[in-house]
Amino acid sequence: MSSLLHAMRIGESVVASAAGAYLHILWNIGGYFTTFACLGSMLWLLSSPPYQEQKKVALLMAATLFEGASIGPLIQLGIEFDPSIVLGAFVGCAVVFGCFSAAAMLARHREYLYLGGFLSSGVSVLLWLHFASSIFGGSMALFNFELYFGLLVFVGYIVFDTQEIIEKAHLGDMDYVKNALTLFVDFVDVFVQILIIMIKNAYEKEEKKRKRRN
Repeated sequence: MSSLLHAMRIGESVVASAAGAYLHILWNIGGYFTTFACLGSMLWLLSSPPYQEQKKVALLMAATLFEGASIGPLIQLGIEFDPSIVLGAFVGCAVVFGCFSAAAMLARHREYLYLGGFLSSGVSVLLWLHFASSIFGGSMALFNFELYFGLLVFVGYIVFDTQEIIEKAHLGDMDYVKNALTLFVDFVDVFVQILIIMIKNAYEKEEKKRKRRN
């Protein structure tokens, strides 16, 4: 029953996020406001007690709607370049998410919880690399490393967070709304990384075709 509730909330979150992205495409609402509104909704949800279920579900839908609007500019760029890129990124993300979540659920208890330290270190490396490249400038090789290493880190978080949620459930923590938010954030992180990689690769192919024509 708990797994079904998690799946339902994640599915609803994805639909709400898609609606947010669509609203951005219609009215160009994505930006700093939606980003801060998303963060505020998430913090409000996390600080709410578990028994306020309806309130937390409403905050989850609000947070995911704002999240969709925040990544709307990237999705719009992908659609303008080639609509199949966005669909391919979503399908690829769904497959990755499903496979690694299943691997975490079928693994032995606490088998992957040790990944937490490595993943936190990976996020720190990404932040320092991004900070350094924004100040000193970065090469294409460094950008590619950030993309693929970031994808690896976020995929690792799918495994880690799934198994952590399972362990918390065994200890009596059944706050499925908060858990759905955690997994949704993992889903969006992987989707964004895959989408950026696909847009970059498609752009490079187009540039090569133009050079050959010229």
